[in-house]
Amino acid sequence: MGISAHMSYVQAFIMALLQGATELFPVSSLGHAVILPALLHWNYDLHDPTFLPFLVMLHLGTSFALVAFFFTDWRVLFLGAIGRDGQRIQLESLHIFWLLIVATIPAVVVGGLFEHLLRSFFGSASSAAVFLFLNGIVLLLTERLRSSVVTREVRCIAGLTSRDAFVIGLFQCLAFFPGLSRSGATMCGGLLRGLHHDAAARFSFLMAQPVIFAATVREGFKLWHAPPDPTQIHVAIMAAVVAGVTAFASTAFLMRYFHSHDRWAMTPFALYCMALGGGAFLTLHFAE
Repeated sequence: MGISAHMSYVQAFIMALLQGATELFPVSSLGHAVILPALLHWNYDLHDPTFLPFLVMLHLGTSFALVAFFFTDWRVLFLGAIGRDGQRIQLESLHIFWLLIVATIPAVVVGGLFEHLLRSFFGSASSAAVFLFLNGIVLLLTERLRSSVVTREVRCIAGLTSRDAFVIGLFQCLAFFPGLSRSGATMCGGLLRGLHHDAAARFSFLMAQPVIFAATVREGFKLWHAPPDPTQIHVAIMAAVVAGVTAFASTAFLMRYFHSHDRWAMTPFALYCMALGGGAFLTLHFAE
């Protein structure tokens, strides 16, 4: 049974649009992907094997968008790492690569051990709504706490230590609970280690690329056992384009937004998560 039996083109378009935006906004793409179909009474199953090609292409579209937007950043880092711009830049570039590796380690370990368990226990729409509400509280608390964080000076990404990167990586592990945002959690970790919002967002988005790419490869290998039919491919390609364009536009907006609203940038997203999470939980609870 193909995706078309479970998901219309309109539903696929909405899901791709939502994925492209919420993957990078600190509002949890997974939480929205679980909550929205439940609220709208869509009858397809996110865990159905026919959903896999669609999911792979969503991630692929988002990955290409991030690579395209941060191409200059990666180019500068790679050229710096091979010593093209002098020894000081080389050491700085290698240090940033090391920070990205260290920040990724906790999610790899925790994901490998507990991801399936966590999502099987907390993968319902009601629990995702609760965690989305908690995501808003985390964002609000971070804005309050960062003003009291004692740092010698405002840091740039290259000024982070391995310990800072590991702490940010631990924050990333919160995203294994559907409803808690990966980008939001890592930005919160960066803010509490002394970064401004735009630097925290940049580090978070650079971290996201290997994580999203790894998820795409992992899900892609599963397609060997369940090759998609032509209808699935058409829906998935459309979804990838929509998700990619939306993700690129979202990233451009967010980088400008965080640069211009450093004092309270997380607050609107926090209030949104609390309103949607609380409203969705009450709606789903009384609908049962």
